[in-house]
Amino acid sequence: MLAASFEDFRDRAARRLPRFLFDYIDGGANDERTLAANVGDLAAVGLRQRVLRDASRQDLTTTLLGEAVALPVVLGPVGLAGLAAPRGECLALAAARQAGVPFTLSTVSVCAVEELAARVGAPFWFQLYLAKDRGFVRSMLERARAAGCRVLVITVDIPVPGRRARDYRSGLAGAPGLGGSLRRLAQALQRPRWSLEVGLGGRPLSLGNVASELGDRSGLQDFLGWTARNFDPSVTWRDLEFVRDAWDGPVVIKGILDPGDARDAVQFGADAVVVSNHGGRQLDGVSSTVRALGPVRDAVEGRATVLVDGGVRSGLDVFRMIASGAEGVLLGRMWVYALAAGGQAGVARMLELLREDLRVAMALTGARTIGEIGADLIEVR
Repeated sequence: MLAASFEDFRDRAARRLPRFLFDYIDGGANDERTLAANVGDLAAVGLRQRVLRDASRQDLTTTLLGEAVALPVVLGPVGLAGLAAPRGECLALAAARQAGVPFTLSTVSVCAVEELAARVGAPFWFQLYLAKDRGFVRSMLERARAAGCRVLVITVDIPVPGRRARDYRSGLAGAPGLGGSLRRLAQALQRPRWSLEVGLGGRPLSLGNVASELGDRSGLQDFLGWTARNFDPSVTWRDLEFVRDAWDGPVVIKGILDPGDARDAVQFGADAVVVSNHGGRQLDGVSSTVRALGPVRDAVEGRATVLVDGGVRSGLDVFRMIASGAEGVLLGRMWVYALAAGGQAGVARMLELLREDLRVAMALTGARTIGEIGADLIEVR
């Protein structure tokens, strides 16, 4: 049976993935209040139906950072997403390319930038963490450029990792060494299809972009340890200057909630900002992204493209975000659930449903183009 909603994809992902991996994707920080607020506050944005306004055609295309796209969406960066399906990031990029939307590869992906470039060949965006190992950062910039990446997304809201209770309960965090490995192995054995297709056939332990840093240590625990050691709480705007100087394409700053930070990003030279709270995975209790969106947009004053993520579950939510002031929407959990549920076909189906929802919302509110989706078509309940 074809998936018909976000919940369909999520339910299928829960049935197919080991618990530690599903909870890693699904969970948020602490009590997950911000995770819930992202969804709840967005759902509270009502749509204003308009009638007799010629709903015969809708143009869903737009331009993001100089790139023509078929929908105002981007598949955003998700770490370890390639564990959701065999060589998962390659499959997601192929689906995005077919649908005419950008795909963003995470620094901590399963498939390396070179693999995506060789297997799919489409230009894609690259997300960068400013790791303590600046040599690694410089190397990643060179590798991303050589792979044809056009847009660089710098994630700035994770100087230290948030505490995610579900990861402790599942054994992904807080259980180093043999104990954690055995817990994850037991969960994987309860999902034999995943173990065969991904654990064996998908070569997940190549660990993508950081494989060269691990040497002979190629386990998931080694990967997580390297990641933890390379969080850098000392980072400031000044530390980003060499990245801006080294990258000749558009630079996006992801993780902005405060208007003052948005102004700093513009002063730094960002071409775009992403209003984001890391999917509710960092500081629990901060604002939902749809609430932060308006003040950030006002602070930017048109000097940079404003993108947003968080809580998006359908094309109606994309409409809500655009009407609230965003120019484009990054998807995270949504595409990873679809990937787990059905591989490349699952991501393609998700984008098809999103397109149809957005088209219907535009038709029933009287918006014929993405540019006509504005604040006059919504009301906050």
